[in-house]
Amino acid sequence: MGKKEHIQDRWLSVEEIAVHLGIKKDTAYKWVAKKHMPAHKVGRLLKFDKAEIDAWVKSGAAKTGGE
Repeated sequence: MGKKEHIQDRWLSVEEIAVHLGIKKDTAYKWVAKKHMPAHKVGRLLKFDKAEIDAWVKSGAAKTGGE
């Protein structure tokens, strides 16, 4: 498995998803708290499926997510 495939297959952290979307970590936490951004709890950590997030953004939901 190549490096690119590995990154696509694994769960992303808040920091990584913030970089991916070009937003601040605080914004990501706010969007999750308001139930706008799909996230999954793994223990005490939030993890994100990149494909879910990309679909969420493409659906226009990020536009209404607000800060």
